[in-house]
Amino acid sequence: MAAVTAKLVKELREKTGAGMMDCKKALVETDGDIEKAIDVLRKKGMAKAAKKADRVAAEGLSQIKINGNKAVALEVNSETDFVAKNDQFKQLIDTLAEHLLLSAPATVEEEALGQKLAGTDETVGEHINSAIAKIGEKISLRRFSLLEKADDEVFGAYLHMGGRIAALVKLSGADQTAAKDIAMHVAAANPRYLTREDVTADVVEHEKEVLKQQALNEGKPANIVEKMITGRLNKFFKEICLVDQPFIKDPDLTVKKYLANHHAEAKAFVRYEVGEGIEKKVENFADEVKAQMKQ
Repeated sequence: MAAVTAKLVKELREKTGAGMMDCKKALVETDGDIEKAIDVLRKKGMAKAAKKADRVAAEGLSQIKINGNKAVALEVNSETDFVAKNDQFKQLIDTLAEHLLLSAPATVEEEALGQKLAGTDETVGEHINSAIAKIGEKISLRRFSLLEKADDEVFGAYLHMGGRIAALVKLSGADQTAAKDIAMHVAAANPRYLTREDVTADVVEHEKEVLKQQALNEGKPANIVEKMITGRLNKFFKEICLVDQPFIKDPDLTVKKYLANHHAEAKAFVRYEVGEGIEKKVENFADEVKAQMKQ
């Protein structure tokens, strides 16, 4: 058996763009034959996928799947919204959601992509690369969150625009209507934290400093600035904390009060909006269609 050297792995990586470990495995499988190793990677879709690695994938779908006392919210990205409507893409998301519920990995990069899909010889990463080869766009499992509930708790799920926004909540109590309402509220109001106690100290201090400078710039006397900061900080919490927000269906109630009326309490939530935080490449519609026709 030929020795698989670091130099050989590096050469294969440069030729295909595939990951180091994938290159090493391909070389071991082909007894160090680099041309055969390239074929192995191509068949698995890895070489083709690597060519698309520097593209921006900011479209896609978010999804929620619930199985008994476990639930997962995930976001899978594609380059265009055309692909996001593709049945193959939707099937990929379902497959990934099932795997995440079953295997409960801690992270995308360190665990999920390297895990074997149940009933197959493929890893999650290889399965995604196979989908890239078939669909012809960069696709990535961007993020996921797993929630687990007790028997006396309930999940609420809501998908907006078919998965453009996904909201998953966990409540104490067993009021399914309230759970769905709060999931819809989370999708619409986009809270950042569950309660004000969850807001990190650095975020609070930063906001205090901003509010202080605002008050001073308004010419307010120093002796009342602190009182103003307290009042404005409460307003800040009402904007970013789920339980303090005005309930979207009845702004006269806070979310906390609405839940109390239903003998429930918010325990956790996840909200994913496709592409948020990703810098998108701006293309006009005609160019986007032409790009699709060239695939």
